[in-house]
Amino acid sequence: MRKPHILVVDDHEEMAQLLAEPLRDEGYEVQTCSSGAEAVRRLSSEPPDLVVSDLRMKDVDGFDVLAAARRCAPPVPVFIMTAFGAVESAVEAIKRGAAHYFTKPFVLAEVLVFVRRALEQSALSAENRALRALQGGTSLVGRSRALRHLESHMQRVADSPLAVLIRGESGSGKELVARGIHELGPRRSRPFVAVNCSAVSGTLLESELFGHVKGAFTGATGPRRGLFVEADGGTLFLDEIGDMAVELQARLLRVLQDGMVRPVGADLARPTDVRIVAATHQDLEKNITTGSFRADLFYRLNVVRVEVPPLRDRSEDIAPLAEHFLARARQRSPHLRVSGFSAEALSTLERFSWPGNVRELENAVERLCLFASGERISEEEARAELPASPVGPQLVSEGTAARWTLRRLEEEYINAVLAECGGNKSRAAEFLGIDVSTLHRRERAKQGETQE
Repeated sequence: MRKPHILVVDDHEEMAQLLAEPLRDEGYEVQTCSSGAEAVRRLSSEPPDLVVSDLRMKDVDGFDVLAAARRCAPPVPVFIMTAFGAVESAVEAIKRGAAHYFTKPFVLAEVLVFVRRALEQSALSAENRALRALQGGTSLVGRSRALRHLESHMQRVADSPLAVLIRGESGSGKELVARGIHELGPRRSRPFVAVNCSAVSGTLLESELFGHVKGAFTGATGPRRGLFVEADGGTLFLDEIGDMAVELQARLLRVLQDGMVRPVGADLARPTDVRIVAATHQDLEKNITTGSFRADLFYRLNVVRVEVPPLRDRSEDIAPLAEHFLARARQRSPHLRVSGFSAEALSTLERFSWPGNVRELENAVERLCLFASGERISEEEARAELPASPVGPQLVSEGTAARWTLRRLEEEYINAVLAECGGNKSRAAEFLGIDVSTLHRRERAKQGETQE
C-alpha cells in the first residue's frame, strides 16, 4: 500500500528536518523544501497528500505555497507554521483555505494528531469521489502521484476554450479524462458529444459530424443535424482522431478555422460554438511524415496536450480501481456473492503489467465477480484470471536464446503477441508499437514464401 506523502517547507533546513524525522517515524513518506519557490514547483508536478509550510520565507512565502496547493485538483491540505506573535497572519492563512496552523515552538504530539486527521479526511474525500464515479460521475479513481498530476492538469485546462489533444494508450481512460475536462469547465451545463472516428467509415463519419440534407446521398431519406450542431455551446470529443481519413481531415480543419458547418449536400453553412477535445493512441507526428495525418490539423488540435499515463506506470491505482469496479459490479448485480478481495489477490493484480490498461482491469474484475467461489476473491482466482504476458523470459527456455537468430526471436515475439490478442492485428500492433500495415505486410510475405 502507498504511504501518504507529506511535503515540509521551511527556509531553515534544520527546522524542516526537525519535523520531517518524527513524521517519517510515523510511517509517512516525507520530503523537505528549503524555499517556497521549490515547493510551488513540486506542487505543480507531483502534488503530495499534505503540506506543512512555514509562513515567513523570502520571495515566495507560505501564502504563495498555500495558493499553489489550492490550485491542485483536488486541493492539497496545508498546515501553516508561524512564529509566536504572528497569529494574525496565521488566521489570514486559515481564511485563505489553510487546514490548520501551529506556532513555533510547536508541540510535536499535537502536530502528529492533526496530520493524521487531515490525511484521514483526504482519504475519505477520495472515497466520496469514487462513490460519485460509481453513480456516473467523471472522477478519476486512484491515489498515485501520476493521477494527482493528471487531475491538476485537467483543472487548469478546463477553464480554457483552447482545443485539447489527449494522448494515451488504448484503455487508459482518455474519454473519462475528456468528460472530466468538460465537467470542470464553464461548458458543463451544455452537451458533451463523443464520436469514435475509427468506428465509423469516412463517408458516414462526414455525415455524422456535419449533418446532411435530405437526398444528399443514397439512403439520406431525411435531414440530419450532425454532431457539431448537437454539441453547440458544449464539447465535441473526437476519439481516435488518428484514424480519420485524410480527405475528411481537410473538412474538419476548415470548420475549426471558420467556426462554420455546412451539412453534406447543403448550399449554406451555419455558425457553431464547440470546444474540440480529441484523443489518440497513435504517434501523430509519425503519421504526418507518412502522409496519413495533416500537419495543419495536428497543430490546430495540439494546442493543449494532456498525457494519460498507462496503468503500469501508476500501480498504486490498481487496488482502488479494482475495488471500485467490484463495487460497481455489485451495484449492478446485488445478487453477487463476492464482497471484496483478499490482500494477496490485490497484490497479485498489482504485480501484473495490464497491457490493456484500465479497460482490461475492469473486464478482469467483472469476470472475477461472476465466477468467484467465495465472498472474497482469492489469490488463486486472481492469478488464474491473469493471462500469461507475452513479454519476458517465458518466451524462450534457458539456453535456447543463444541458438536463435534475432529474426527468429522477433518472429516468435510477434506470434506470441498475436496469440495474446486473439489474432487481432490492430490490438497487437498497438501493443508492439508499430503500424498495423506492418503486420499485414508480414502476413503477405509469409504467404508468398509458402506459395514458393
